[in-house]
This record gives sequence, C-alpha cells and structure tokens, in this order.
Amino acid sequence: MASDPTRKRLVLSSKAMADAASWYCAFVLVALLLLTMFRDSSTLPSHVDNNNNNQLMSRPCEEIYVVGEGETLHTISDKCGDPFIVENNPHIHDPDDVFPGLVIKITPSHHA
Repeated sequence: MASDPTRKRLVLSSKAMADAASWYCAFVLVALLLLTMFRDSSTLPSHVDNNNNNQLMSRPCEEIYVVGEGETLHTISDKCGDPFIVENNPHIHDPDDVFPGLVIKITPSHHA
C-alpha cells in the first residue's frame, strides 16, 4: 500500500495541470473575443475605393427582394423607389398581409 500516496499525488498533480490548462484556454478565448469586439472596423484594405463603397450603399434594391421583419410595402416602396409593388406582384392579394420572407419583384422607377 506504499504506492497509494504516490498515486494520490499523481492524480492531484494531473488535476492541477488540467485546471491550469482550462484557465489558459479560457483566458485565450476571452482575449480573442475582446480583440474581435474592439477591432477597428473603419480600416479598409488599400485596394477598396471609398467612392465605390458609397455607390454600393446608395444603389437601389435588387430586382428580387425578400421582405424583412417589420417592413411594410410602404417602407419597401420608399426604400427601393418602386411605387407599383402591388401591381407588379400579382401574388400579393392584400397589401396589408406582408410577412418576413415574402419574395417580391422590385422595379425601381428612374425618377426616384
């Protein structure tokens, strides 16, 4: 039974090593999360032109549009510049019955 105390010390040192490793992993994970949260998002690669980026953000909606949560035909019409959404989408029978995920065709007017 002389090996019993040696075995207990070995188990305790194994637990201490596992505990230290888990704390190290937790520290690394928190550090990575903080780095991604506070990373400066305003830096763009040198090959990206800010003028092109602004044009992409201000361009009209795509021809196929998926309704998002809280959107109405009126807000989509204003956003996309299409005053004739109901007329161009015969599957919309009731303009008040718009739900997230509904796929509609957008035809932006060139006047907007």
